[in-house]
Amino acid sequence: MIRARSLALLSTAAIALGACASVPDTAPPASAAAMVEADAQRARNVIVFIGDGMGVSTVTAARIYAGQKRGMSGEEYVLPFENFDNVALVKTYNTNAQVPDSAGTATAIHSGAKTRIGVLGLGPDAVRGECAGAMQHALPLMGEEATARGLALGIVSTARITHATPASVYARSPDRNWETDAAIPAEQQGLGCEDIASQLVASDFAVALGGGATSFYGSAMDGRRADADANLPADWAARTGGSFVTTSAELDAAPMDRPVFGLFSPSHMAYMALREGTSEEPTLTEMTAAAIARLSTDDDGYYLMVESGRIDHAHHGGQAGPALEETVEFANAIEYAIENTDPRETLIMVTADHSHVFTIAGYPRRGNDILGLVVPPEGSVENSEEPVLAEDGIPYTTLGYGNGPGSIAGQEQRPMPETGLGARQQSAIPLGSETHAGEDVALYAQGPGADAARGVIEQNVVYDIVRGAFGWEDESDR
Repeated sequence: MIRARSLALLSTAAIALGACASVPDTAPPASAAAMVEADAQRARNVIVFIGDGMGVSTVTAARIYAGQKRGMSGEEYVLPFENFDNVALVKTYNTNAQVPDSAGTATAIHSGAKTRIGVLGLGPDAVRGECAGAMQHALPLMGEEATARGLALGIVSTARITHATPASVYARSPDRNWETDAAIPAEQQGLGCEDIASQLVASDFAVALGGGATSFYGSAMDGRRADADANLPADWAARTGGSFVTTSAELDAAPMDRPVFGLFSPSHMAYMALREGTSEEPTLTEMTAAAIARLSTDDDGYYLMVESGRIDHAHHGGQAGPALEETVEFANAIEYAIENTDPRETLIMVTADHSHVFTIAGYPRRGNDILGLVVPPEGSVENSEEPVLAEDGIPYTTLGYGNGPGSIAGQEQRPMPETGLGARQQSAIPLGSETHAGEDVALYAQGPGADAARGVIEQNVVYDIVRGAFGWEDESDR
């Protein structure tokens, strides 16, 4: 496996581009040779990539979009993780919801148990928003397990680092929205629940990179904490001797032999589609490269979770273009990981926490602009280069949403659809924010233990696959 890399290599690579089911115990090896073979099949490192909201329709559209950006028709293109041999379908429901949220789904991935919508690191008997008694239902956390076993821990996200998916690695909370102490209702304070930002700085991570700085500061530093003078990053640096960074340049310059904590924006990081060339924020690929380089120096191995959080946010806004740009950058980060880890010792899994009500429809021709209007296929007597008209006499786009802010409901005349990267696609049901969807999502895997990713599985089984790959199969270890 490639070990610590120079800062120059990091810069160059960045520019270039569940019902809880356990992995069954295996019988002890019958010989020393078999034992060596069994050890060789165990993962030294595990990287879990989570595309927030990256349902199968998003993967398909992103594949076409990425191919078209390369001058292809698009449909024939293959995203890097689509080359993995091991694929499963993952059931995403929460214990109290057919259509889930990221807190319940990410908790399943990182604790081995499904739970309620909106709850982090706590079992389904914990009442959302009620602190009293919540910690009686504490679940295992992958972050705690990894560090307790001597592994280095990395958490990377383009969302706030205290947002539901990254928080599931290290935090327990009866409400995903308690990202800062001021967000905990007065009647719930002092009952034993700690805000998510405080839990992060108290955890033993080697790398944590993302957005969401305001949850770590008081009002004296434009933050949202109750104590006006609060400065959690400074407290963390004093405790650990680590480097706190706020720009891409500072991340590159931070010492490799110390932990690093990066907060690159007040809230979520900027969409790739809206970034300017002068942006000081690192890309997801750059953050992934930095994390792998640092974590690889640990002789005991590492666990790394990388989230593309803003796929989800663009979908909620009914904007497919930015969602697909985020997915393409997510694929770039995965490609970097594939090329800079050893598949004999590193399990890489790519999945989503949930899907969205995002559709690809309308019989467009092969190679049709995925962000454009539907133009009919060639090769019929009615050959036409003009967009197909709906029954209202207006053309329509290939991509659309079942609900959301682009709704056409109640309008006397459907407006001409927007097209292109910044468009808001039309939707059916009027909602201020488009919703998640409840269908299964895909899981792609390569490396030691990857062959457990097969069939249709409960989402919490992803956790068991990780434990099995590390050789932690024994239930007594939990």
